[in-house]
Amino acid sequence: MTNEGPSFDADENLKRILASPTYRRAEDDQDFLKSPRLRPTRLSMELLKAEIVQEREGINSTIVLFGGTRIIEESAARERLDQAKARLADAPDDAKLARAVRIAERILTKSPFYEEARRFARLVSEQQTSEGKRENVIVTGGGPGIMEAGNRGAQEAGSLSIGLNITLPHEQAPNPYISPELCFQFHYFAIRKMHFLMRARAMLAFPGGFGTMDELFETLTLVQTSTMRPIPIILFGQDYWRRIVDFDAFVEEGTIDPEDLDIFSFAETAEEAWQIITSWYEEHGPPVTSPITR
Repeated sequence: MTNEGPSFDADENLKRILASPTYRRAEDDQDFLKSPRLRPTRLSMELLKAEIVQEREGINSTIVLFGGTRIIEESAARERLDQAKARLADAPDDAKLARAVRIAERILTKSPFYEEARRFARLVSEQQTSEGKRENVIVTGGGPGIMEAGNRGAQEAGSLSIGLNITLPHEQAPNPYISPELCFQFHYFAIRKMHFLMRARAMLAFPGGFGTMDELFETLTLVQTSTMRPIPIILFGQDYWRRIVDFDAFVEEGTIDPEDLDIFSFAETAEEAWQIITSWYEEHGPPVTSPITR
């Protein structure tokens, strides 16, 4: 009587071995790299990749521009308003369409900020060094609106600029004015925020929404808590900011100190903002390579 085991096909089993996910090298295994256990590694990779590239390109310092994606140049804003009015004309009793017209009108009144962001970026970028270390390189979130204006101004000056794009549920393509060798895509907001500030010598916040508020108030908090060294933080458009945020109320409510209002300044023009930055460093001394202290 023979004791035969189940039939076994060695060739077929070898094919299964070679096709098995466990046989992939770790660096080639996307399922492994994207697993929850590898999140710390992915965070490190995002931090390191952008750091290595900027070192290679000689980026020594940056100036950060934040602002709303919906603030566009005047011609485009006027076209959107005309379209909104046309839709309302077909349904004059529609409250949503009436509101859309009011919003389009407000966006049109903010279109000069697009041009000021563009002018500021061009003004700063014209002073960049073309050899060795590059100073005051414009960095934006890489998207449309004010971010586009910043990258566009640098491109018009013939200078490099950085775009730190972010993966969002709805597709967001980088604007076309970013230097291709300095356009990054991030998955983690936290790492993207670090790269905004690691080389920052100044930050300009133009009118914007939740994203702009997030970046602004995080930076204000870092300076307030001495987690980063002070840098010029400039809010463009005092009327907008004082309407949206009652800074004095923070003081009156006792939730911040009066001196905390000195962390930021207001500006209305590109030249005024640049003068604030240059005067700030004349008073406080030369900038450090990185303002982050921890």
